[in-house]
Amino acid sequence: MRVERSLLIGHIISMVFGLAGLLLVLPNTDFINALPDFGKTAFGWSMAGGGVVYMLLGTSAVAVYAYRTLGLWHCLGFMIPAIGLSLVSELLGTSTGFPFGHYHYLSGLGYKIAGLVPFTIPLSWFYIGFSAYIIARAGLETLAIHKVIKYVGAIGFGSLLLTSWDFVLDPAMSQTTVPFWIWEQPGAFFGMPYENFAGWFGTGVVFMTVATLIWRMKPLTLPTTQLGLPLAVYLGNFGFATITSIAAGIYIPILLGLVLGILPLAVLYQMATAQPRAIGSEGLEAEII
Repeated sequence: MRVERSLLIGHIISMVFGLAGLLLVLPNTDFINALPDFGKTAFGWSMAGGGVVYMLLGTSAVAVYAYRTLGLWHCLGFMIPAIGLSLVSELLGTSTGFPFGHYHYLSGLGYKIAGLVPFTIPLSWFYIGFSAYIIARAGLETLAIHKVIKYVGAIGFGSLLLTSWDFVLDPAMSQTTVPFWIWEQPGAFFGMPYENFAGWFGTGVVFMTVATLIWRMKPLTLPTTQLGLPLAVYLGNFGFATITSIAAGIYIPILLGLVLGILPLAVLYQMATAQPRAIGSEGLEAEII
């Protein structure tokens, strides 16, 4: 747990430094020009690798958490589909325009797989997707409904929370002083095509469905008293996107994200944590899935 906390703190601190660089330093060219040579070199390194660091820390924090609370099978059972299938979607998107629309990545997010998709992008799908899904799954497990409805609901809410984060992130990050990706055919939603969000939701549904099927192969005990890390990861990344959007003067996506993301997240988290113990393969609330 100390390792998890350290990784989480590093993840959040690196996002704060990233925000400072994007919103305070980059627009101030006089400040950058006044830096000594070593300062300019350090700034160049931070711009080239800052995004990579915070995503690696987020991935590591969630991976360690998933391994500790769920075990290796369920950790890898979510991680591998999330990273693999999101990478397939991103490669298709950047090469064909399906399922997100026509766009391409610029520099700043690390080595590009096949020259198209930064290797950190599938990692972000994993750690945000897992954080959203585990809270949705734990919350719905408290309801006295058929287990299939719980599974479908967790996939649906998890994908909605994942997409709600992108509502706020995508318009801002493609319109900052130094954008990280560019839309070749700008759409009607603050420069985003609506199909982008359908692609996000659909990709989330696909890899969360695969993970759900894999998780059914072995007994699972869901953590209900230890959901703080996934909650902090989701809120921290949502906050990063929100501040970036405010700086860009983009507000409607924030409202959508709050209504479709933060509100259901809060309800599901409260449902899960109101239970006295973990839900799963042991105890009176046990269910072999």
